[in-house]
Amino acid sequence: MATIKISVSLILKAWTAVSCISFAQGARLPSVIRRPAALSDGLTLETSHYSARSAANVSCRYLPGDAAYPDQNTWDALNQTVGGRLIRGIPLGSVCYGSEAKALATECSAMKQSWSTVDPFIDNPVNVMSPYWLNDTCSPYQGLQSTCVEGNLATYAINVSAASDVIAGLQFARQNNVRLVLKNTGHDYLGRSAGKGALALWTHNLKSLSFTNYTSASYTGPAAKVGAGVEVSEAYSAASANGYRVTGGGCPTVGLAGGWLPGGGHGPLEAAYGLGADQALEYEVITTDGQHLTDSPTLNQDLYWALSGGGSGNYAIVLSVTIKAHPDGPVAGSSLLFYNTEPESYWLAITAWLKHLLILDVDYPTLKTAVTMTSSLFYLDFATLPDATAAELTAALAPFYLDLQRLNITVAYNETAAQDSFADHYDYFGGTSTWATNLTVGSRLIPRNLIRNRTAEFVHTLREISDANSNVEFVFVAANVTHKHVGNQEGWNAVLPAWRDSLFLLNFGEELASDASWDVIKTHQAQVNEWHEAFKALTPGGGSYLNEGLYDDPDWKWDYFGENYAELQDIKSKYDPEHLLWSNTAVGNDLMWEVAADGRLCRK
Repeated sequence: MATIKISVSLILKAWTAVSCISFAQGARLPSVIRRPAALSDGLTLETSHYSARSAANVSCRYLPGDAAYPDQNTWDALNQTVGGRLIRGIPLGSVCYGSEAKALATECSAMKQSWSTVDPFIDNPVNVMSPYWLNDTCSPYQGLQSTCVEGNLATYAINVSAASDVIAGLQFARQNNVRLVLKNTGHDYLGRSAGKGALALWTHNLKSLSFTNYTSASYTGPAAKVGAGVEVSEAYSAASANGYRVTGGGCPTVGLAGGWLPGGGHGPLEAAYGLGADQALEYEVITTDGQHLTDSPTLNQDLYWALSGGGSGNYAIVLSVTIKAHPDGPVAGSSLLFYNTEPESYWLAITAWLKHLLILDVDYPTLKTAVTMTSSLFYLDFATLPDATAAELTAALAPFYLDLQRLNITVAYNETAAQDSFADHYDYFGGTSTWATNLTVGSRLIPRNLIRNRTAEFVHTLREISDANSNVEFVFVAANVTHKHVGNQEGWNAVLPAWRDSLFLLNFGEELASDASWDVIKTHQAQVNEWHEAFKALTPGGGSYLNEGLYDDPDWKWDYFGENYAELQDIKSKYDPEHLLWSNTAVGNDLMWEVAADGRLCRK
């Protein structure tokens, strides 16, 4: 099994239809800032000539080099306030620059080898795993031919360990007129964790995790209180050790309580229990005015509603979330691979799979499937069917296998197996794989009616794009998350309503070379935008997945938030009237601030 899985990942070098989106090879590296003063000579500080000095009524946030940007004594005072947990932000690629580059050749080589994996970014306070938002200002591949600058990265970060650290950061940003951003693991396609000259609140080390019996008017049963920095693999392991399952993303290093859950949150168990936001029972938060609150359906209900699907890092700073836990038990899983050896038969097989999704959606509503397809192969990354045997899952998929036989499709690899727990199932079917970051990503929620009534038109669009772009990869992430199946009422939370009508989430994009230039990155992104428009034309009035969407979608308000946008904007203005929390494609981000040509935030 292990050997086959590795060979498949090498063939694909592609996405696995989950929150991280891709396989890649590389070892996890410690990314502690080794030269906190980094002020290594490989890093060149950008200068600015903005000279306003008063934090009151200034038109723009200060950047390093501005006369009024906090001096070192001011930063040192903040460091003392937070118990020495202030960290100087340094681009990871800086080890390949300056006169130190030759001396650090080993470190530079290691950074290049891991640059396209999540590993260097997870435990780093400011670097994000998005080629676009890193904007090629300090790529390890430019080295001696270029200059390393911070670019869009935060200049300093507080390693948050308690509510008091968040409050200190909020006060500092407000008093010193610097931009504030939130950073957890760095899984960020929209640039929400990046901000030029900013102070970052780094919540990755809030690792508390406990289980309890929870009682409320809306839910009574087992629950898990999850710190903001807990990664989904950590949550899965802890839940299993206590006899439970919890919902989380497919990528092991995604922060469950960070951007994943507030953005909606899909994962292997969503068909059984609902999206991540459907699991939220209460939040522990700090508001921008420094209040330490609990939000639930009965306490600060509006903020609870907004945090449950209305986007992350925008309404308040989440310290922890309490979610439903579910009794553990056996889980059946399956993987399948076949190649495009005869195009007409191959595309008929794609059509057959889409038709079978409509049947599985009704007959096996707790079954989650994720398929990666390219112009050359179809790969069922995983099927997850909780509380079932391997025989039951085989029976569910048997009609599709018969269609493959009828089409003379040769299956290159197929395995169905059941494990004793969800955590074991997750590890067996890909949870221990490595993951890539060098991607351009778009998404669209595909409604049931499109596949029911216009399958040929949808497949034609897939094939047209695929024939013209051999490197494009599509991912079908299928799960029934209707209100009826999940068990909550319409409007219970701020999840994009288009999720409830969707048969599957479609991801699409391309994998970039590790050393891709800024021009190449922009060209690839423009191509993904064109594909997005093609799928939007098929799904008018629909939506896209906020956590795996386009940073420059012109219709982002509707595509990511739909009819909830106006109410979310009111809640944003209520809890953050100064819009101290600001990020790209976040609710209300066009009311007070915009990004100027030099990267700073300025009042509109």
